[in-house]
Amino acid sequence: MLDSDKDGRDENEEAVPSPVPTPRMLSWARNSAAYRLGKRMHTEKQLADAIARKAREKFEGISDEQVAALSAFAVAFGYDNKALDDVAYADVATRSGQQSGRSRRAISQRLVVKGIDRETATAAVADVDDLKAAIILARKRAFGPFRKEALDDKRKMKELSAFARGGFGFEIGRRVYDMTRDEAEAILSGDTL
Repeated sequence: MLDSDKDGRDENEEAVPSPVPTPRMLSWARNSAAYRLGKRMHTEKQLADAIARKAREKFEGISDEQVAALSAFAVAFGYDNKALDDVAYADVATRSGQQSGRSRRAISQRLVVKGIDRETATAAVADVDDLKAAIILARKRAFGPFRKEALDDKRKMKELSAFARGGFGFEIGRRVYDMTRDEAEAILSGDTL
């Protein structure tokens, strides 16, 4: 006679997890999504990835189907409560990126990495002023018109290389490099030359 549990399975037989999440799992996913979205903005991809990662940590033996269902449930919860909006995220990240001295190319690339689709990222960065962003970068790093030390060839290469690494073209880097401090301040304040 076989030893069997009350479900009629052998003790040695593995229980196959259901593809449907339990009510406890769904409640956890809702609460976790609310907590995460309440702390900061997320993209759809960021929220889904975070819920999936934490669900695997929290629930032992959870199936891939359950993880996918919990992620989808959390994303739907975010959209239903208007707390998840990739277009708004892209707009906020674009403004922040330009104010931090990032180029249009760098901002767009960062948005795509965060899970924003290319069309939304392209639309969000359409109004980014690369010249203004390059001047902000120069001010942060004390380059070009904001330079505090004497210029030599090594310093010149360092400054131009920093603009290139930041995603700015050579022409913009050269233009900022050759500006006077008054010209740079005028562009930053909105007074065009």
